[in-house]
Amino acid sequence: MAFKETRDAITDIAKAGMVITRKVAAGILADERRLDPDAVDRVVSGLHPGRVLARVASVHDETESATTIRLVPAGSDPFPPFVAGQYIAVYLDVDGVPTSRPYSISSPPTNAGYLEITVRELPDGFVSKYLCHSTRAGDLFEVSAPAGRFVHDPLVDTDELVFIAGGSGVTPFASMIRQAVDLKSGPAMRLIYGSRTEQDVIFGDELMGVACCEDGVDLKLVISEPGPDWTGTCGLLDRDIITEFVGPVEGKTFFICGPPAMHVLCEGALEELGVPAKRIKTEASGPPPDVTLVEGWPEGYTGEEEYTVKIAGGASFRALSAEPLLNSLERNGATIENLCRSGECGVCRAGLVSGSVFMPDTTAIRKSDAAFGYIHPCVSYPLSDLEIRI
Repeated sequence: MAFKETRDAITDIAKAGMVITRKVAAGILADERRLDPDAVDRVVSGLHPGRVLARVASVHDETESATTIRLVPAGSDPFPPFVAGQYIAVYLDVDGVPTSRPYSISSPPTNAGYLEITVRELPDGFVSKYLCHSTRAGDLFEVSAPAGRFVHDPLVDTDELVFIAGGSGVTPFASMIRQAVDLKSGPAMRLIYGSRTEQDVIFGDELMGVACCEDGVDLKLVISEPGPDWTGTCGLLDRDIITEFVGPVEGKTFFICGPPAMHVLCEGALEELGVPAKRIKTEASGPPPDVTLVEGWPEGYTGEEEYTVKIAGGASFRALSAEPLLNSLERNGATIENLCRSGECGVCRAGLVSGSVFMPDTTAIRKSDAAFGYIHPCVSYPLSDLEIRI
């Protein structure tokens, strides 16, 4: 088509679009008096509720330290839909402290009647200990709507997926794999799963069963502290193990979920192998266990320093430098909306009026927020007395 004809065709399409737009707008304006002003909010909140009430249907021990909790809607409305790989935040009260924790959904979207989260008990886990030992069928929790972008996007990702999991980081991959099994279709999947011991492997029998099926998921278990009877692969999830199992990295999309140290090791290995950044997806799982070991932590701070935090127009309290500011706020009765607790979503953002904090370089803070003094309290650590605005 000649340039003039193409230009004229585009012009005609644009004119037609403007006519349609005017007609639609006129109809909306004509019906304005009959429009319920709250109708849009009701529809949106029904499809994307901030929080929903859930009831514990069952509690099942996966390993000595990992527990799966099945949640069902407490009311008549179903849970909002989710995509395999997303997470929910569980809001609860532990020893009088209102708090929350995000957990990946381990059940597949194909089972829409319930959600499952699989919680690993941490040695000093304030919430994980409560969920693993005190949760009973019939308990009620508020949970957030599903969130997160740690999902397979067929429009952007390749059709060969490599999942690299450490410990309880296998949970979002369980959702993806279970969905593929239920639908009997999906992209090619490989799972490299690292655990400390054979007994720590979550969903072990199920994953082995899927791996043995025709067109199943390729599985490689890697144990860092094997027992005398372990005959499989030993070590850490380093470049050699990834290369041995994956082969050429071209045409593959990599997903990483696990402890912070594993992220550093695996992301460095993939960078050395030449995997472009757009082919690597990561999922943070809360703040670092010891922020003083994080790259960039300022010299001269031990993590045991204590500072005064003042809430603008409110109370003051003392906070440790090595504890996330959000945890200190909650423990002192100041609750703010939050979701990921990993510095990614920005829901808990607060204004830093005065003082200084440490935030890891991985914090996904917007440039405009940083320029105007906003912080993410879930991964902010006091380095002086502070005044914040929430």
